[in-house]
This record gives sequence, C-alpha cells and structure tokens, in this order.
Amino acid sequence: MAAESGNDSQLEIAHVLFTDIVGYSKLPIDRQSELLRQLNQIVRGTEQFRAAETVGKLVRLPTGDGMALAFFTSPDAPVRCALEIAQALKSHPELKLRMGVDSGPVDQVPDVNDRSNVAGAGINMARRVMDCGDAGHILLSKRVAGDLGQYTKWQPRLHDLGEIEVKHGVRISLVNFVAGDVGNRSSPPSSSAQSSSNASRRGGAGMG
Repeated sequence: MAAESGNDSQLEIAHVLFTDIVGYSKLPIDRQSELLRQLNQIVRGTEQFRAAETVGKLVRLPTGDGMALAFFTSPDAPVRCALEIAQALKSHPELKLRMGVDSGPVDQVPDVNDRSNVAGAGINMARRVMDCGDAGHILLSKRVAGDLGQYTKWQPRLHDLGEIEVKHGVRISLVNFVAGDVGNRSSPPSSSAQSSSNASRRGGAGMG
C-alpha cells in the first residue's frame, strides 16, 4: 500500500493518432529529414493540433519515422486530425503516410529530458493498428469506430475489416476509415493475408 500511495501518476484515457512514413528507413538521410520536416509542418498546421495544444490537452511523441499525438479532448479529435493531414498530403504526393487511431488508458510520465511523455495501452494499440496499414490508410480500432458509429455523419466512412492477428498472437479488430477521396479503400496487406488464411482453413475443414 505504501508503494502505491507513493506513486503520484494518474491513469487517463487518451485518444491517440499514430503515424509513420512508409519506406522511411530506405531513404537517404537528407531525404528522411526533409520528409519529417514536411510532416511536422503539416501536422502543426491542423486545426485539431492547434486547438488541443492551446488548451494543454495534447502530448506529442516523435517516433523517428513519424509521430504519435495523444489527445485528451474528444474521441473524434485524432480522426479529425488524420482527415486534415490526409487532405494536406494531396499537395505532397512524395510523402507516403499511414495512420492508426485508438483510445485507451495511458500514464503521463516525464521523459529523459523532463518533457511530457505518455505510456500505456492506448499508445501501444494505436501503433499496432497503424502497423497493419499501408500508404494512405487511416485505420481505427474497434473501440474508436464504435464511438464514431454512434453518429450518423461518421457511419458511411467506417468499413469493417474484421479481426486480424498481429505480433505475439494478439488479435485486434480493425476498421478502415475512408471519406470521399481521403483514405485508402484497398484492404491492408495484413487484412488480405488474414482473409486468405481463414478461407484456406475453412476450405480444408470442409474437405475433411
């Protein structure tokens, strides 16, 4: 009990947008720096970023090949931010980005430079969701899609991809977010592979 009372960290629910630049590691270093500069400029220019930062409800995490944004505002904030980013990327076809969104518990902790950082399931799952995508994808966890699906305006933009197995045998339910010409309508590679595998197993069982 004494150890617990000595820990003044507070568990919160964050709405997380995780992004990375597809093919980043294969690029020359100067090209990597240029694309990151462009991405930072685009993200900082979005209305959702500015609004959350102004009221102190945003934590930014650089990840080397992209970034994570933890919003402590509304559940749709990271999705709206992803929409703004995707719209801006139309003017930057050289910047191939994939994005993943989840809402979940996080713990705010200072990093080695004593700047605000977050850790926890919300961040980890947002990354797993993003990792399933390809360039142009805006993928949502089932939890986020469920929240958005309560509102008529979001419903036509949500396309269920079913359950997908990721690292360490973890299974997650994914939803593809597409709004007009924003997003990638194609099924993510991991989703297609999973569907083929499931179909093969069903076919094998039927032959038995």
